[in-house]
Amino acid sequence: MCGILGLLLHNASVDAAPEISEGLSLLQHRGQDACGIVTCGPKGRFFQCKANGMVRDVLDEKAIAKLIGGMGVGHVRYPTAGSSDHAEAQPFYVNSPYGIVFAHNGNLIDSPSLLQYMDATAHRHINTSSDSELLLNLFADNLQKTGKFRINEDDILTAIGGLMRQCTGAYACVAMLAGFGIIAFRDPNGIRPVGMASRRTNTGRDYLFASESIVADALGFSEWEDVKPGEAVIITRSGVSKKQVAAHATFAPDIFEFVYFARPDSVLDGISVYRSRMAMGDALAVEVERVLKERGITVDVVIPVPDTSRVAALNLAQKLNLPYREALIKNRYVGRTFIMPGQQMRRKNVRRKLNAMALEFSGKNVLLVDDSIVRGTTSGEIIQMAKDVGAKKVIIASCAPPIRHSNVYGIDMPSRTELVAYGRNTEEIAEAIGADLVVFQTLPDLIASVRQFNPSISTFDCSVFTGEYVTGGVNEDYLHRLESLRADNVKNKVAVNSREGQSEGNRVNGFHTRVNLVASGGPVNGADDTVGLHNTWNIS
Repeated sequence: MCGILGLLLHNASVDAAPEISEGLSLLQHRGQDACGIVTCGPKGRFFQCKANGMVRDVLDEKAIAKLIGGMGVGHVRYPTAGSSDHAEAQPFYVNSPYGIVFAHNGNLIDSPSLLQYMDATAHRHINTSSDSELLLNLFADNLQKTGKFRINEDDILTAIGGLMRQCTGAYACVAMLAGFGIIAFRDPNGIRPVGMASRRTNTGRDYLFASESIVADALGFSEWEDVKPGEAVIITRSGVSKKQVAAHATFAPDIFEFVYFARPDSVLDGISVYRSRMAMGDALAVEVERVLKERGITVDVVIPVPDTSRVAALNLAQKLNLPYREALIKNRYVGRTFIMPGQQMRRKNVRRKLNAMALEFSGKNVLLVDDSIVRGTTSGEIIQMAKDVGAKKVIIASCAPPIRHSNVYGIDMPSRTELVAYGRNTEEIAEAIGADLVVFQTLPDLIASVRQFNPSISTFDCSVFTGEYVTGGVNEDYLHRLESLRADNVKNKVAVNSREGQSEGNRVNGFHTRVNLVASGGPVNGADDTVGLHNTWNIS
């Protein structure tokens, strides 16, 4: 999962980078692995700063001052396909044709065949294992086919339409053409979110693309509008062009955006994330009451696992007439454990991140409410913490159903064997994480909790719960290949090999070698992140 942002200021003499950086900080919850900005200045020149790290660390005052130009693209990354290599920080850039910068949120499921096409037919070199770079080169290849000295909006729309016919998967993308404008498009199923907004100024209108509406709210933009599935939007200083460039498909936004990823103060596809989580709490309360009555268990207090579950937990407590207590105190300077790379790092950071207040746990039957139970790492550690400070019984209620299947659309929960619910029933899950009882939201209740705020959406991507993939093209062979690429132990090997290679001074063509999990059939020169476009990060 990643966050994307594009900004075009009507006054080209004002730098866009400060606001892009501020916007990325509002999307930091979507990715804490790497971030970057590319701006476009006078004569179409690009200026870039990107690196591994948080927005506040990479995009400091010095870095932002070097990013010149009144339009730009930004990205925060949480690694899915590929590795956590420094070179895979986005946005990506190609110089031909026309100079293109590109940022992507999602995941392609047909990368091998597309890489073969890039190598054998398009003759384009893919330098990283990121499918975002692959998408960029598909877009560039389609633009190249126009053969024009200068292109127009119709040419760009045609190129995006060609891209959508070529690739399968989830993608919300923002691009920038040198000296031309910014572009956004969304996959035909609308699995990943992106929207646009505008802001009136003394000289004209500024325009924004972003993964979530909170960015528009905070930066003073209004008239938020979701980019439709299969739609492309082009914004220049002369105006806005929109077109449906892909055949209509089943609209199926990812329901996990509402469960966990999106900020509660965002609105996605006309649905308030906050209101949907309130409804999840109401529905979960009914299920909890039923299960507790069956088991003859009483609960003394409801405690949320911060932060995502707070809204649902409060509504659940109110509906069950139980005390609600903020008894797990969060250290706000530790990142979201779910999106931390590596199981050992996640486990270690749970106790750094949370502290259990004994006075609210001791001698009580505690109902913990969490947004979901994925690997079970966080849940198991929190349950043990609760028991360590004297809880009599620990019951955990999940706002989401059991997660038993791989996500192939950009969320890093691919290896089924890493999922605590895989191959286990509810009782076995409770035993695995050390809980006295686990209660899961039912899938119909989860869907109803979200859909009630936009009944025009008839389907959501619920593949992590059902194993049904709306795009098609996902079979057992694909899942095994994906799991082998993304499993925690493979990621750790990539990181270790990369460090070992650097320490031993292994170089090819003057660059450190690195592991490429997915690569084109052509030669790989191990190039670093500065190839093609100067990177101002960490340069005084």
